[in-house]
Amino acid sequence: MDPLPRYEYSPRHVVEARYLGDYKVWLEFNDGRKGVVDLSDELHGDERSPLRNRETFSAFYLDYGLASIAWLDGADFAPEFLYEKLKEMH
Repeated sequence: MDPLPRYEYSPRHVVEARYLGDYKVWLEFNDGRKGVVDLSDELHGDERSPLRNRETFSAFYLDYGLASIAWLDGADFAPEFLYEKLKEMH
């Protein structure tokens, strides 16, 4: 088993994250890009269904091993995905 985190070699890392309400998260990346990502359209399927509860969604944390935001139930979004989503919105 590889001891390195999944996103160890990701060029993009989330360095700060704040919950803004609904399913919106303010993110800052290691290259200085920052802004709001709305994840409301990404919460489909059984795997993400617990995150449709706003209280559960708001309980994300910054996982340095994943270089992204994650939840205690094991859900997360790849930092590259969040970066692209941020670019689309700005």
